[in-house]
Amino acid sequence: MNPTIEQKIKGTNQKYLGNLLGKELPAKLNQQLENMDWTYLDLIHENAQQRGSFAPLGAMELSEIEERREEFKQIGLDAVKSTKVGAILLAGGQGTRLGFDKAKGMFNIGVNKELYIFEQLIANLKKVTEEAGAWVPLYIMTSEKNDVQTRVFFAEHAFFGYDPAYVKFFVQEMVPAVDYEGNVLMEAEDSLAMSPNGNGGWFKSMLKAGLDQDLKEKGVEWLNVFAVDNVLQQIADPVFVGATIQSGCVSGAKVVRKVEPYERVGALCLEDGKPSIVEYYELTPEMAEATDNKGTLLYGFGVILNYLFRLDKLMEIVNTSLPLHIVEKKVPYLNENGEFIRPTEPNAYKFETLILDMIYMMDDCLSFEVDRSKEFAPVKNATGVDSVESARELLTQNGIEI
Repeated sequence: MNPTIEQKIKGTNQKYLGNLLGKELPAKLNQQLENMDWTYLDLIHENAQQRGSFAPLGAMELSEIEERREEFKQIGLDAVKSTKVGAILLAGGQGTRLGFDKAKGMFNIGVNKELYIFEQLIANLKKVTEEAGAWVPLYIMTSEKNDVQTRVFFAEHAFFGYDPAYVKFFVQEMVPAVDYEGNVLMEAEDSLAMSPNGNGGWFKSMLKAGLDQDLKEKGVEWLNVFAVDNVLQQIADPVFVGATIQSGCVSGAKVVRKVEPYERVGALCLEDGKPSIVEYYELTPEMAEATDNKGTLLYGFGVILNYLFRLDKLMEIVNTSLPLHIVEKKVPYLNENGEFIRPTEPNAYKFETLILDMIYMMDDCLSFEVDRSKEFAPVKNATGVDSVESARELLTQNGIEI
């Protein structure tokens, strides 16, 4: 028998919800509590995820790709023309670190003209659709915070010339933030402090939105997942698609050569003999600095969050639980007196699943090198490394008018 909301609140020591006991809950709050996965609260004191034994994993390098470019490209274009390739834009994030309180994709990266991040990504994808003479089904993952504004933004800009019939939006699932004692935090009188469940939840969120039917109707067999914050992302890239199909692998990952051993990117590798990703902070100095007899870094290929997954394999693993990453964050909340507090230091745990863990569930993964000067311009900070400034410079270098 499922516990009542009151039993759940009592059972988990919810001091922030205690004054609501016995009262009629606001509809939004009641729905959040009903949908909440309470098992998350049991995990906050567990040890960090235990990793296996790492080993280097090389890549299909630029030289080999160039030699076989036309072969791979033709295979990939055939797949695109047959609508076998869909694209997933992970756009649930806000532009907070850019000083922009809207969906990050709505940020204007232009200097002399308006050029939104969403606009540039669509332009990158249209290069492929125009060459193939076919639209790529595009699925855009938003969050509860930016779903409406993202849909309105695309409509106001006429989808930047993309066919709306091939664009579907879906909302990323949310999970509650809790304080260090395991108490659920309130964001408002009618709402818990909720946050997106991490980029690893994208496929489950798609299925929850019923988009598996759309995938089936369109005949999609491969999904290219990519991040919103890299304005040079090459999406549904026929060469990448073709190379992955030709390799016989069920997944592929675009990688760039790291600029130095400690660059803050995850490195594609093997973990207990299976494809995996080791985060930069998990690398020991010995691993980070290890080289082969040519002086090349053994853990020298960094992922750029551009993955290709075979749909039937995703369906096979969709009910497999991903590791839950528990991160400390600054989470605004209502205190016991109903005052809104905006903390200056981390005060709570958020729970996230990460797409990198999906790679480990694949049987194999093609590590596919790309030229970072042409495909890697992340917009994570306002200034400095991986910033608006550096992205603008790279866009200009690639002949894109800003």
